[in-house]
Amino acid sequence: MSRPPGNTRLKAARLAAGYNSQQALADAITETAPKLGIRGLAVGVRQIRRWESATPPWPQPDVHRVLTHLLGQSMEDLGFTPPWASPRPQPGTPVDNTPRTPLYGTRLATVPAQSAAATQPPSVGRDFAAVTRSHRHLYWSVAPAVLHPAVLEHARLGCTLLPETGSPARQTLAGALAESYLLAGRIEFFDLRQPDQASETLLRALQAAGEADDPLLGAAALAHMAFIPGWANDRETAVERMLAARTYARRERASAEFWAWLDAVEAECETRCGDPHAALRLIHRAEDTLAVGAEHATPEWLDWFSLVRLAAFKGNTQLKASHLPQARQTLHEVLDGLPPESNKQRTVVLGDLAAVEAADGRPKEACRYAIQALDQLAITWYATGMDRVREVRRTLAPWQNEQCVRNLDDRLYDWGTTVSALQR
Repeated sequence: MSRPPGNTRLKAARLAAGYNSQQALADAITETAPKLGIRGLAVGVRQIRRWESATPPWPQPDVHRVLTHLLGQSMEDLGFTPPWASPRPQPGTPVDNTPRTPLYGTRLATVPAQSAAATQPPSVGRDFAAVTRSHRHLYWSVAPAVLHPAVLEHARLGCTLLPETGSPARQTLAGALAESYLLAGRIEFFDLRQPDQASETLLRALQAAGEADDPLLGAAALAHMAFIPGWANDRETAVERMLAARTYARRERASAEFWAWLDAVEAECETRCGDPHAALRLIHRAEDTLAVGAEHATPEWLDWFSLVRLAAFKGNTQLKASHLPQARQTLHEVLDGLPPESNKQRTVVLGDLAAVEAADGRPKEACRYAIQALDQLAITWYATGMDRVREVRRTLAPWQNEQCVRNLDDRLYDWGTTVSALQR
């Protein structure tokens, strides 16, 4: 049986550009990346060999940029087919127009490239972005299990429209698509506690940000991806992703709020990895950054961070550092300062206050705050908030025969809470 011919388009383009070996192209990509403002990118012969195979994987945005710069052709002209895009039909082959829903557990889907003909009107980017903006607002009040499928279906629509959309609407559409995937990834990680699924979705957000050439959206996707190893106690990977996020942010005019949020994310990772003192230093730097301010505007999609939410990060870190009086004061100030729509964050703060009281040997007060958190979770589900309550219950083991703890157990394991938690 003869072998498939491989990606002859890329090989032909490589030879035409004067790179007579795969090693020569790999070296050129590595050397050219810094000249385009891309740091830390290195490509080896093995990767070139995969690209010249019969089923070449779609390169990441930075590699995409360097490769098209060196060879002077689009990715599709170089023989790459986005996994969500239908392969180019062979002559005489019927075209299957059946919509395909991307499934998790299969090959990672990517954002499609632009086709030769743009068939969508110039308004398509604005129209798609309007729905994305509505989903972002609905996140604060709609149940995550209800909103999540709608956001993913909207993203699927965006991937269908992207190859049919010409510039400048294409850039608007790609940016909104990145926002949709970012929102879906946030729901998966924070609300539904599905880190593996969130990792794939956030990678798609990064791919879409690359298509939009939006470094801040890319930085946001990378910083969210840092949460995943950070919460798994993999500090090395979390720090590496935060380094990438900061590199992307430097390519754009990031606001003071954006830089402070990056510090807060890294602080959360440091806290989770057992170094709350390093985390407090990062939080203090974020406070200084916000106090000084910056001339650049914060993107409207960065609606999950503010001074009061930075204080919530700080209160949790003070708790982990065993600075209990300071944590108690900080968290009470956060409760007073949270806006009415921040019910998800409220459950986390109540859980942290319960943990402060438990650590201070005050089980009655701990149970009171934990029950308040459960009352809020019954209205607005948030997996991160439920995790906080469960952590508190574990620390209350020395008082498990106390009536207040039994009352908490009755509330924690009532029919509705138990079934709801297991369903999610």
